[in-house]
Amino acid sequence: MTWGKDTSEEEAGQQLTAFADAGGTLVDTADIYTGGQSERILGRLLRGTVRREDVVVATKSGHTPEGYRPVDTSRRHLLASLDASLRRLQTDYVDLWQLHVFDPHTPPEETLSALETAVASGKARYVGTGNLDAWQFATLATWQRALPGRVPLVSVGTEYSLLNRAADHALRPATAAGDAHLIAWSPLGRGVLSAKYRNGVPPDSRAAFPHMAPYVEPYLDDRSRRVVESVCTAAEGLGVSPLAVALSWARDQAGVASAVVGPRTLPQLEEILSVESIELPPKIREALDDATARPGR
Repeated sequence: MTWGKDTSEEEAGQQLTAFADAGGTLVDTADIYTGGQSERILGRLLRGTVRREDVVVATKSGHTPEGYRPVDTSRRHLLASLDASLRRLQTDYVDLWQLHVFDPHTPPEETLSALETAVASGKARYVGTGNLDAWQFATLATWQRALPGRVPLVSVGTEYSLLNRAADHALRPATAAGDAHLIAWSPLGRGVLSAKYRNGVPPDSRAAFPHMAPYVEPYLDDRSRRVVESVCTAAEGLGVSPLAVALSWARDQAGVASAVVGPRTLPQLEEILSVESIELPPKIREALDDATARPGR
């Protein structure tokens, strides 16, 4: 999401190399990220920095920032958007194509027919959704399973962390019932769960940047501070970083296929990659569950 704005192409190349060398595969982008620059940068990197076949490329379509309405999942818009993404990515196919949004003005059968066309044509290997409510995902997933042979929805992207467990209420059960899995984005609570904001706002953090501050500020409230303190307590007891605790918790939750991170710099990515071997003890997980669950969630 930051490639082409907060992260330069050179830095993106360093990140992708380190990620691939560590065994990472999934790279998640979207047609609207940095006005298409994210896809363009990834496309150039796929032709020189890493091998295309070693990367699981996921992108999204559905937003229309310059259109006459904010979202559009009509067959016309989706298929045109996919073709544009493939040109920017310099590839013949994406491994996972996702509906970024739900469009109430387009019949679901029309939207889903575009996904069917994309898979049948070989331009997409699998399909999923982005930020949909549970009932929206359930509607689309049920439609696809109504007749044998239709392409199933295999994933749902959603914000999910110790600071945002809204998906527990309905989306995770709906996803499980549809035999799909979560792609959990912002598993570090927009960076807050790393404890970097524990004593204020660092000058080089996202919250210090005018265009990113509104994204972080909702998690700088009193409840979030209490959650961060719980994470820090667990980290001290285990002898690991707060980042390791928060990321491990999200990554290993039932039904989570991948915890997607968005580091701006190579050192941030290297710290994240070091967490891969860390697994939280059951009692620590239970304590964090109790400390962060909301009533009715």
